[in-house]
Amino acid sequence: MTSSAPIGLDAALASFDDLWSPRIVTRVNDYDVRIAKVAGEFVWHAHDDTDGFFLVLDGELTIALRDATGAESAVVVHRGDVFVVPRGTQHRPSSAAGASILMVEPTGTVNTGDHDGDVPAHITRTTGSAL
Repeated sequence: MTSSAPIGLDAALASFDDLWSPRIVTRVNDYDVRIAKVAGEFVWHAHDDTDGFFLVLDGELTIALRDATGAESAVVVHRGDVFVVPRGTQHRPSSAAGASILMVEPTGTVNTGDHDGDVPAHITRTTGSAL
């Protein structure tokens, strides 16, 4: 999947409209570089074996976090900012006005992590799709 030409993220984002349905832009070693358009709320979930890397390309992303005691907090990630959710941390991304994000995750990582309940219709449970 590694390309021999540069990949324009603006063009890649313009190629789809689905929300919460990450597209794999390229791979680096055993990691996917994924982009997604997001709006509304995602589901609470954790990834036990990997940190979660978020780069906001456009808009604003809020990431709600839940610690081991169940206490909740939130971080707001603005355009151009990066944030890492530590492995095993329950989190729920959301965006009131919509955002475009880039994530780096081990190939095969399911975007909904350990969430085992129903997934709302606006979310696709996936390991990422090709552009």
